[in-house]
Amino acid sequence: MTFPAELFPDTARLTPGNTLEVGGCDLVALAAQYGTPLYVYDEKTIRARARSFREAVGAYSGRATVCYAAKAYSAPWLLRILAAEGLGLDVVSGGELQAAVRAEFPRERVYFHGNNKSEDELLFASAEGVGRIVVDNLDEITLLARVAAKRAARTAVLLRVGPAVEVHTHAHLLTGAEDTKFGLDIASGAAEAGVRAVLARPKLELRGFHAHIGSQIREVRPYRDAVERLFAFAADMRQKTGFVAREISPGGGYGVRYTLDEPETRPAEMIREVVTIVADAARRHGFAEPLPDLTIEPGRSIVAPAGIALYRVGSVKRGARTYVAVDGGMADNIRPTAYGANYTAVLASRVRGDDLTEVAVAGKYCETGDILIQKVALPLPRIGEIIAVPVSGAYQLAMASNYNLAPRPAVVVVADGAARLVTARETYDQILATERG
Repeated sequence: MTFPAELFPDTARLTPGNTLEVGGCDLVALAAQYGTPLYVYDEKTIRARARSFREAVGAYSGRATVCYAAKAYSAPWLLRILAAEGLGLDVVSGGELQAAVRAEFPRERVYFHGNNKSEDELLFASAEGVGRIVVDNLDEITLLARVAAKRAARTAVLLRVGPAVEVHTHAHLLTGAEDTKFGLDIASGAAEAGVRAVLARPKLELRGFHAHIGSQIREVRPYRDAVERLFAFAADMRQKTGFVAREISPGGGYGVRYTLDEPETRPAEMIREVVTIVADAARRHGFAEPLPDLTIEPGRSIVAPAGIALYRVGSVKRGARTYVAVDGGMADNIRPTAYGANYTAVLASRVRGDDLTEVAVAGKYCETGDILIQKVALPLPRIGEIIAVPVSGAYQLAMASNYNLAPRPAVVVVADGAARLVTARETYDQILATERG
């Protein structure tokens, strides 16, 4: 098996002992020290990705912000790193906002998204003075106006609109099509009604428009279509209401590569193209002096390539195919079961070997669908060896559960030969702590 270096963190390398090292730390040794399943994040990869995206928006002559989408994975240790790198932050819940508060993330760089924010969440966001509330619907405008009335300052908002742009991705990852639960669609007139509703509330300050068309997008064309429709709508609202948009966000969703069979992705290059598209559209529609503030929202493409999931082999079973059972699965990574996400793996204990065997990597949970990887060629694993799954930094821990009452995994961050435990492994007592019966 050829080692798929392109899928692993920037610092990954093979050791003289034929094991895998990341951030100067041997993954087999980390598994022995911290137990498995174990999630390992490479700090240098996170920082390099964040910087490459900031550099990508640097060509925009207006103000541009890279906002990390916290839903991909939100933990205080990560948010501290991204804050230090000058990024903004998109949150979609009170819990993600609380993580930002614990990380002391600058509140003026926090954007609160979501399609059904509760009054308590909006009160929390208001008390913390977040930079923007991204409004999703007419009912939220009414609710937010009530919350905003309790503040002396006006509340800055962006209106999420639906540009009706189709993209080639999984149906569960579409967010900008005509039929979606997110935002107010332009074509039906709902978005215009939203603009008028915000402008009618004196304590709400409409700043501009936001759209998000989906995730795992690998081509620029959908962004071009979305940006054009955003600015055409902004121009229409300027003509009809006098409102001049000062901010624009074409969202994020830049794809990452999970296996070598998938096409290579270059999200920083895509962002550079989007920046040019926004500037050109702004000029054509009369928004060039000055250019509106621009917000780009990558999430997965920052953290997914930085993370590796480590599992210990518990059994190897031959039959219709060879199943290698590991000590994790759908409780820490629901993505393959939920929407057929594909992964690959290496045997971190013996990366290169002559006994390559096609195996399925099976989880330990009581579901037939709990298969992490349907087919991968590995040196035939032995009981106790460590399997490493790359591109595991996004949406796995964020979507992890206690299915079968399994404790959620520990997390370590590696850099310059040192590892630090940032999330302790959950205990059975912690899982049952809220039970009162």
